[in-house]
Amino acid sequence: MSRAALIIVAVVTCLAPAARAEERRASNSDELKKAIAAAKPGAVVVMADGVWKDVRIVFNGQGREDAPVTLRAATPGKVVLAGESRLSFAGKHLVVDGLCFSQGGTRSGSVIEFRTSTQNVAEHCRLTNCAVIDYNPKEKKDDTKWVSVYGTYNRVDHCYFAGKHNVGQVLVVWVGKEPNYHLIDHNHFGPRPPLGENGGEQLRVGTSEVSMNVSRSTAEWNYFENCDAEIEIVSNKSCENVYRYNTFDRCAGTLTLRHGNRCTVEGNWFFGRHKPGTGGIRVIGEDHRIFNNYLEGLEAKGYPAAITLMKGIPDSPLAGYFQVKRAVVAFNTLADNRTTLLIGGGRRGSATLPPADCVIANNLLVGSTSPLVTQTVEPQNMRWEGNVAFGAELAIPPGDGVRVVDPKLERAADGLLRPAQGSATIAAAKGEYPTVREDIDGQPRELAKDVGCDQRSSRPVLRGPPGAADTGPAWRRDGQ
Repeated sequence: MSRAALIIVAVVTCLAPAARAEERRASNSDELKKAIAAAKPGAVVVMADGVWKDVRIVFNGQGREDAPVTLRAATPGKVVLAGESRLSFAGKHLVVDGLCFSQGGTRSGSVIEFRTSTQNVAEHCRLTNCAVIDYNPKEKKDDTKWVSVYGTYNRVDHCYFAGKHNVGQVLVVWVGKEPNYHLIDHNHFGPRPPLGENGGEQLRVGTSEVSMNVSRSTAEWNYFENCDAEIEIVSNKSCENVYRYNTFDRCAGTLTLRHGNRCTVEGNWFFGRHKPGTGGIRVIGEDHRIFNNYLEGLEAKGYPAAITLMKGIPDSPLAGYFQVKRAVVAFNTLADNRTTLLIGGGRRGSATLPPADCVIANNLLVGSTSPLVTQTVEPQNMRWEGNVAFGAELAIPPGDGVRVVDPKLERAADGLLRPAQGSATIAAAKGEYPTVREDIDGQPRELAKDVGCDQRSSRPVLRGPPGAADTGPAWRRDGQ
């Protein structure tokens, strides 16, 4: 193949119901074009193992829910898209499986895109079992995305992304006027070095301009490892998204609810392991729910904290900082962090609005670094109830909302700090909180709820922190 990018345009039509088509194999760009063009619902187009250089695959198709059109590698991980190769696909019920982008990098735009034009986007399509590794342009300042998700009801799962050195996000969900319901799950976001400037998020959902639009996307069961490009590992910039059951391992940054409202951050594990700069959750905007999270050993000094409620800007522009309003921060465990809970984070002089009408309830705050609670501003109408703190100065008056008592934590077999028998956290939660029905392990919280993310229970443990063995492509886990 020549170094000039080859254009492979595939149009798949469905004129009538059809039986599952035969596999169609391709060993070069012309064969690939013909194979895709001839594919019917249920067809599998197989790319031959080897290095495919400077190829642009444009894959338009119409599969069915029970018979998707699949483009896959002959051997997962052995089809290498190199040079300036790209992939774009659009239509309905398409699957891309087992490809690896490596040995090159695009200079602009997206490496993988869930659309083939501004009008032709993907619906119910899937990118799975793929990888993008060290796929960078020569110039660090060139802005590229690795995966851009458009359309509705699409999924990115069991993929591996590592080694992005230039400006631009690893994965972007582009939000329009209508909710898009994407699912980002079981991916391994591997190491990314410090970028030294803004624009290095691993995952961004939305943009500032559309941040008041509803996305309703979910990011779950992902493993973020040594993601150090900038302060925002995950940047939420739209409304009603869910971030749950993800692991953040030695990441020098935070999960940031940067713009948008009514998001949920539930049941995530943050392991700083005392690596400098590691942070937790930053909250900006209205009506967010932060519960059942475990945050330990986060080493960011002063700002950001394990959990930070930011200060807002009066009459904030879309790209600014909106006041935190009506956030519920409940049933979280914050242990052994340099800065535990920060009320009023931010360094901008124009940010003066304190968090308002928020609830801090039934959290477990334990650490040796003072203070456990830092307030740079006086919050408006904040309700504290059922919290337990121990080990360092509290820096706010204790009372009914915060008890200072030893929770008697012990290191469990899974490595997490959990309350021992007789802990002051057991059955000590205050308030109803009917939507908090389980703990971080998936064990039920019955009539008497415990303080912190862990409900002491003899019921089966259904969840644990995902790691490298649980995420990314099967072919990487199998050592291929």
